[in-house]
Amino acid sequence: MNKVILMGRLTRDPEVRYTQTNNTLVASFSLAVNRRFVRQGEERQADFINIVAWSKLGEFCSKYFKKGQQVGIIGRIQTRTWDDDQGTKHYVTEVVAEEAYFADSKRDGDAAANSFENTFGNTAPGSMGGDFEVSSSDDLPF
Repeated sequence: MNKVILMGRLTRDPEVRYTQTNNTLVASFSLAVNRRFVRQGEERQADFINIVAWSKLGEFCSKYFKKGQQVGIIGRIQTRTWDDDQGTKHYVTEVVAEEAYFADSKRDGDAAANSFENTFGNTAPGSMGGDFEVSSSDDLPF
């Protein structure tokens, strides 16, 4: 299974271009995703992850996403290689977006933007949410 869920801030506005073969829109941008843990005495580090969004999703991202905005992306990892004009081989790993969401709170971002919490709920990663309750160990299926 190849599934990626990211939440981070855009490092630049999405860049739009069109394919030469069938004129399909493709938007590309980079997300700064904070690492989960911080070593004592060091600043928090971030990974800069390249994102590509095609067609209608790319149009959405190019229209509504701006530098510095926090967004959520669901997609898949893809690797590509190509040779440039000098014959040098290039490798790139990127996330192909399948879903994109606003993640800023409404008071921080655009009032019309849906927040990440409205899309995914406000449960912590790995939690079951408020609808799941275990009253005793007899209720567990294992």
